[in-house]
Amino acid sequence: MTCFLCSPGGLLSGSIRVPGDKSISHRSIILSSIADGVSHISGFLEGEDSLNTLKAFQSMGVVINRNAGQIVVHGVGLKGLKAPTRKMDMGNSGTAMRLLLGLLAGQDFDSQLIGDESLSTRPMNRVIKPLESMGAKIGSQDGGTAPLSIKGDSHLKAIDYDLPMASAQVKSCILLAGLYAEGETVVREPAPTRDHSERMLRGFGCDVISNGNEIRMAGLQSLKATDIDVPADISSAAFFMVAASIAPNSEIKLEHVGVNPTRTGVINILRLMGADISLDNQKNVGGEPVVDITVRSARLKGIVIPKELVPLAIDEFPVLFVAAACADGETLLTGAEELRVKESDRIQAMADGLNILGIDARPTVDGIRIQGGILNGGEVESHGDHRIAMAFSVASLRAKFEIKINNCANVNTSFPGFVELASNAGLRIVSHD
Repeated sequence: MTCFLCSPGGLLSGSIRVPGDKSISHRSIILSSIADGVSHISGFLEGEDSLNTLKAFQSMGVVINRNAGQIVVHGVGLKGLKAPTRKMDMGNSGTAMRLLLGLLAGQDFDSQLIGDESLSTRPMNRVIKPLESMGAKIGSQDGGTAPLSIKGDSHLKAIDYDLPMASAQVKSCILLAGLYAEGETVVREPAPTRDHSERMLRGFGCDVISNGNEIRMAGLQSLKATDIDVPADISSAAFFMVAASIAPNSEIKLEHVGVNPTRTGVINILRLMGADISLDNQKNVGGEPVVDITVRSARLKGIVIPKELVPLAIDEFPVLFVAAACADGETLLTGAEELRVKESDRIQAMADGLNILGIDARPTVDGIRIQGGILNGGEVESHGDHRIAMAFSVASLRAKFEIKINNCANVNTSFPGFVELASNAGLRIVSHD
């Protein structure tokens, strides 16, 4: 079992570039594979989750070449995928499973999606139900969990769908199915979520109309190959943003980070807490805004996190809870029940770990209440959740004693090379098997 041993102290300095955005990496493979022509992808996140998506399309007959960080995808067109040669294993990735389910619902062949033990417990009915209303035929386990079987030749019909909760994964799943549906697919969101799918679909020549909380897209549109430069992942950068904020005498520059406005909740929340964050060298890369982020040490204060920012920072809350533990006063999060059905129950996992470290953290049904204080040391459990493991690594910067984090192997799913990069940046962290 891989564990992290994190010693107290340390400060952050220098300039680093974290790995490519996982959400964009998934989508770049999916859309390149069903486009007409050859697409080139740079900055692709070569972690387990993204590579599982790549392997799935290779199994459906797409020629994909990898060479020195560059991915070349020979698209087969909207109707060019072939029946997979095996069950497609999505590992630990809920994003991959939900997005591929939408795409596979419109194919003329049968297919199956499987995942690891954690993914096989995560709720899929939220995507199965709208897909079935489009005419898809999907089999699942009791409770709507994986393994999933998809019956081909379903002749999908477009739907007009109001999302019951804000979810970019559900929205993207429906849009991908909508590519194969007869008619115009309409999706409405109760709150803004990341819009990488819409931006990238437009980049591939698809006519997608966004108007407020409503997205419209006609079915059966052909996609045209394009080149994609994947920016650094703001979710991965968030660990270093919090680290530099809480570690005295720190200053770090994070290069070429994607700051899509539907993903910048972590910046806005940290600034509300008093963080010293500046954005420089702004440019547009493939329809996505990109900046360099400089973060300096600051005295953070507890806040009530605005509900409108919750969907814009949903993946960054584990490390934001560490920021709250180091802040003066109380931080309150509500409206984040989605955190309970991620790779782990992130609310409970973080509360348990922070309590072990001496912090008063009280979970609620849809959030958490954290009283800032002094972090001690101890042994905490990541539950195989990469973001929990990395968040507690950051906590060591303000701990009095060593923190041992168990079950950290899945960090490679989203952030290959984390320990080395974090160590070079100033964290006192080592990995042990």
